[in-house]
Amino acid sequence: MSNKKSLKPDLSFWQIWNLSFGFLGVQFGFALQNGNVSRILQALGADVHDLGYFWLAAPIAGIIIQPIIGGASDSTWTKWGRRIPFIIGGAIAATAAMFLMPNSEFFVALMPPMLFGATMLLIMDASFNVTFQPFRALVGDMVNDKQRDLGYSVQSFLINTGAVIGSALPFILTMVGVANEPAEGQKVADSVVWSFYIGGATLMITVLWTALRTKEYPPEEYAEYNNIDLEAKKADTENKDSFFKTLLSSPKVMFQLAAVQLCSWVAFYFMWVYSTPAIAQHIWHTEPGDSTSAAFNEAGNWVGLMFAMYSLAAALFSVAMPSLIKATNRKTVYAGALILGGLGLLSIEMIQDKYLLFASMAGVGIAWAAILAMPFSILSENLPAEKMGIYMGIFNVTIAGPQIFAGLFGGTIASTFFNGNAVGLLTMAGIVLIIGALCVSLVSDQKKS
Repeated sequence: MSNKKSLKPDLSFWQIWNLSFGFLGVQFGFALQNGNVSRILQALGADVHDLGYFWLAAPIAGIIIQPIIGGASDSTWTKWGRRIPFIIGGAIAATAAMFLMPNSEFFVALMPPMLFGATMLLIMDASFNVTFQPFRALVGDMVNDKQRDLGYSVQSFLINTGAVIGSALPFILTMVGVANEPAEGQKVADSVVWSFYIGGATLMITVLWTALRTKEYPPEEYAEYNNIDLEAKKADTENKDSFFKTLLSSPKVMFQLAAVQLCSWVAFYFMWVYSTPAIAQHIWHTEPGDSTSAAFNEAGNWVGLMFAMYSLAAALFSVAMPSLIKATNRKTVYAGALILGGLGLLSIEMIQDKYLLFASMAGVGIAWAAILAMPFSILSENLPAEKMGIYMGIFNVTIAGPQIFAGLFGGTIASTFFNGNAVGLLTMAGIVLIIGALCVSLVSDQKKS
């Protein structure tokens, strides 16, 4: 083939929108998981100090699954495309787990309810990972360098729009009359159960929208746009040492970003896992073992609204990010966003009015928008196109690894340094996020020539 590289065409705004529209539904489900799984597991009998261990399912699944799916999608081509078959498969499994998890208590004939719930969490997380990775690679595949920041900013906007709805849904259902306390003999409130049903359905509908509205570049056209020698790629694929060579030849920027990712994902893991018990104890003054009272469930709904606020702030900041990057640069926007997020988390311990917590979450949302967009925009610009999927999968270690660390040691940190007070972990998360902002200075965001 010719060594001349054809320019990848500009996409219309709506083509870019359709690329990531399925992420709205995936994040809808992920937000429901983040805001309610700790609540469900506590209702099924889990101790608050053990919650982090249950949540290890997500990062462990990510480390194992994402590189495999990334590598497979790089070398797969079907009549439905390269990435889309994996996206659809993951969505089907995630939807099934979302329908089953809040009903764990009814499967007692199969296994204890808490074990069934933990199993559904593992399946849900594994399925989300199967869907996440190809979506991220899909944007890298389809957009050109000029539209890269726009592509990942639109993805961040849709992610956070889905998260706003998913986070607020239990509160909204409660407001329209759906029970927010478990009925007699029931462990999980109907507001949570119906939220998971709606979330699962939304996930499938939006993923199908992307699948039906997006036409991936076929191998020959993709190779032409990215100056790929298909024969050389085929030989590389057949090389048994290819994965290890790929790993050892990872771009330097991947390791530079790892330090920022470590801080970012430890901080958010602490927030996701411990916000419900922290806010219940700090604002509603519940006891550590309380998981079924009206006060605890009110706190759970309020945490959902807090998460909706940070997602709303993230969606709005995603719109502004491309302009801010043009006016300054990626690193300035990235570091500034992480600092605002850190300050937001630090402020929670000083707040007694539940409404003021929304201001804290606005800062957290700005950081989240940057975390979802900046690393992938910087990284994808420096990756070889023929290995986009597998490198994105390997990069997931910088997301999953920090969460495994936080899951293993979060409960110990809370009991050792904060006397079991979960809000102390949110304060620690704020400090860690600001350290992450300082680490941005280590990152080179210049495209490799």
